[in-house]
Amino acid sequence: MSVEPGFDREFVLGELITPRDADEICTQLAAVLGQPVAVLDAAGTVFAGNAPTVGCVQAPLTLELEPVGFLACACDAVALKGAARVVRWGLLSRARFRMVSDLHLEAVRADYAKLQQQNEALRASEAKYRELAEILDAKVKEQVRIIDERQRQLYQAERLASIGQLAAGVAHEINNPLGFVNSNLSTAERYVAQFAQLRDMVPAEKWKAADLDFVLEDFAELLTDSQQGVARIARIVKDLKGFSSVDQPDVQLADINGQLESLFAVIAGQKPPGVTLTSELSPLPPLMCLSGHLNQAFLNILQNALQAVGESGTVTLRSQATGSHIVVQIDDTGPGIPDEVLPYIFDPFYTTRGVGGGTGLGLTVARDIVLTHGGTITAATRPEGGARVTVELPL
Repeated sequence: MSVEPGFDREFVLGELITPRDADEICTQLAAVLGQPVAVLDAAGTVFAGNAPTVGCVQAPLTLELEPVGFLACACDAVALKGAARVVRWGLLSRARFRMVSDLHLEAVRADYAKLQQQNEALRASEAKYRELAEILDAKVKEQVRIIDERQRQLYQAERLASIGQLAAGVAHEINNPLGFVNSNLSTAERYVAQFAQLRDMVPAEKWKAADLDFVLEDFAELLTDSQQGVARIARIVKDLKGFSSVDQPDVQLADINGQLESLFAVIAGQKPPGVTLTSELSPLPPLMCLSGHLNQAFLNILQNALQAVGESGTVTLRSQATGSHIVVQIDDTGPGIPDEVLPYIFDPFYTTRGVGGGTGLGLTVARDIVLTHGGTITAATRPEGGARVTVELPL
């Protein structure tokens, strides 16, 4: 970077007067002095005019105690010094003008440099505040996302708690009469066995006429069917309790395959007759989790798959362990997921069904639950058709 000379520097002759102006001065002085006049620079070199060769006298042009040049003329020395004083005053005036001009220029340059520095500082400050604003905006959006997620989780937890309370109440109300019914059916079986022993005490023709052999055989079958029905009701209640995890409110080791089987039993009655549910469950290690929440996530995914296949199709549930993760896949033979829809299926309130067809929160809640467990959930269209949702949970 070049350094400009200061306003208080020592001037040279060429900075104070041009050769053309110096020639004009030489002409005017020659007319006054009657001899040719030359202007020499500080080194004695002719700057303007014609220097005489014989009888030349020099008079210094002094500024700030130092000569910046000389007047040369073959004339009276006193007259030449007087002319030099006149020229000196002109040069001094120009020197002062240059000094003021340079001072002003230096001030302008200093102000400009200061403004540039301030502008650069302002730009840097703007960039910093812009970056801070972007960071703040990102943090606000993240906090809003977290708050929305927590609200959904709280809503889901309250919903699960309500389901759990309902399941506990239903289980209690059903299990008590089921115990009576099952006990009475067992007693009835013993009574039938005792009644069969009366055959030898009743005349054969009366026994046959009353067709008591058929009655005893049919009644025994009716009792067996009733006991099977009671067992089925008890199993449904057990599956409902297992699904809602009313007995498991805290994080603990859970059998994921067992939960998936209970879940299948719960939704079996929801599917249309033309829909087939299949499962391919591989052995899994126990998983530390909130089993009721995971059940809700898997239920939401399965219900979504059932809605996708409509009145006919197949929904397949698979599970496997892959070293450090448990992987659960839900496949369906529905129409698949369009490419333009795929990026949004986990967004809150996003649904492709019409008004009243769904809240658009099922997969969102499933995603939140899976993420809470440190897992991942993805969706894709299968090459052979239909959709696949994959859940990976760390062990």
